[in-house]
Amino acid sequence: GQAGRPVPYELIYKGVIMDVKVVWKEGMELTGYSESGHKITLDASEKSGGQGKGFLPIELLAVGTAGCSSLDVIAILRKKKVDFTGYECRVNVESYQEGHPHVFTKMHFEYIVTGNNVQEKDVERAVQLAEEKYCQAIAMMSKTAEIVHTITIIPA
Repeated sequence: GQAGRPVPYELIYKGVIMDVKVVWKEGMELTGYSESGHKITLDASEKSGGQGKGFLPIELLAVGTAGCSSLDVIAILRKKKVDFTGYECRVNVESYQEGHPHVFTKMHFEYIVTGNNVQEKDVERAVQLAEEKYCQAIAMMSKTAEIVHTITIIPA
């Protein structure tokens, strides 16, 4: 900064700040709240002392990563005017089991696009941009996990 003064944090990093919270309900059950007004139930598995009433928190990481990538892929397909009528993203997750923490070590995304005259090159480009440029969740997961994908196109 000027004259030895520290540079204000706001000038160094203009990132989005996110505030969420979880509130204990009973047993191992939690309710998660987003600042956008949504809520979701989380719980531990029965073998971990929960009742399985909601998502495992680690499942939400996988679902969130699939959702982040998918919203980018869908936006890019729309921009490319791809005539798709259906979309699904499945993710197979492998994690380290030799000790704690059980971080994700491999995430295999299967992007399934249904539509009229859908070209694999268009879907591949959308996936590439999502995975390598836009999706912040994949950027974070790639710190511990190998990210791979396949594309399946189903004619409408």
